[in-house]
Amino acid sequence: MNELILELEEITPKEFFGAQNANIVLLKKYFPKLKIVARGNKIKAYGDEDLLEEFDRRMNMLMQHFGKYNKIDENVIERVLTSQSSDDYTTSEQSGETIVHGVNGKIIKAQTVNQRKLVESMRKNDMVFAIGPAGTGKTYTGVALAVRALKAKEVKRIILTRPAVEAGENLGFLPGDLKEKLDPYMQPLYDALRDMIPAEKLASFIENGTIQIAPLAFMRGRTLDNAFVILDEGQNTTHAQMKMFLTRMGKNAKFLLTGDPGQVDLPRRTISGLKEALLVLKNVDGIGMIYLDDKDVIRHKLVKKVIAAYKSIENRD
Repeated sequence: MNELILELEEITPKEFFGAQNANIVLLKKYFPKLKIVARGNKIKAYGDEDLLEEFDRRMNMLMQHFGKYNKIDENVIERVLTSQSSDDYTTSEQSGETIVHGVNGKIIKAQTVNQRKLVESMRKNDMVFAIGPAGTGKTYTGVALAVRALKAKEVKRIILTRPAVEAGENLGFLPGDLKEKLDPYMQPLYDALRDMIPAEKLASFIENGTIQIAPLAFMRGRTLDNAFVILDEGQNTTHAQMKMFLTRMGKNAKFLLTGDPGQVDLPRRTISGLKEALLVLKNVDGIGMIYLDDKDVIRHKLVKKVIAAYKSIENRD
């Protein structure tokens, strides 16, 4: 049986191996035919030569990543072990910096590779599409970027909007005035803002219009300039709504459009404006498109398994 010995240099074994050797346990799942032993600052692997060569290559990729970011976790390991090249999981150091300091000193930064790519894309482009399933941090990262731009006086206001599509619920039966009826649709946006701006300041910003949260229909006829604008749940826009929104863009504006093409709540035979826009605009210079996936899920670990389970039955349809 062939043997490979890897020595960790300038890397703390405890951090690289993970709590209770969790990272080593994960490595064993990806290389079930190898016997892998971690002791001290060494990793020993036993098995066929071809497998050991692949293991050596992937471990070097992991160690280089750890040396650069001083961190690896389940998502990083999964992406490194399944990627064709380092381009799939490396980003600039700048994109991994703190985006904004939130309430009670909470540090908010991009946590996954594709979230960092989203940060980079927003820096390079004035319009970016962030596409991916639930829990991948599209909206949260976008709101953090908007708050940072406002604090840095790069924009004068933040505008957050969603199409008020009734996902199996009837808006007319909800109690209260129009704002009270619509607030439940906007709740994820409020939740993100509350993490980043103290309550009194947030209330003041909303009252004076520095931060505006409104359904997409309210955007018609407006020119949105000097603003960071986020369209959330873009998969639920129609062709006309998406075209209307995209043409609202004014001077010194940043537009971020998020959505999950797999969760369209529109009536049957209605084309999703997001899906159409991704096709129509894919070659337009100055527009970025970032695709997040289940490796970017930062909610409970079960969310990733739920997404995978549904994907398996949806792919059979």
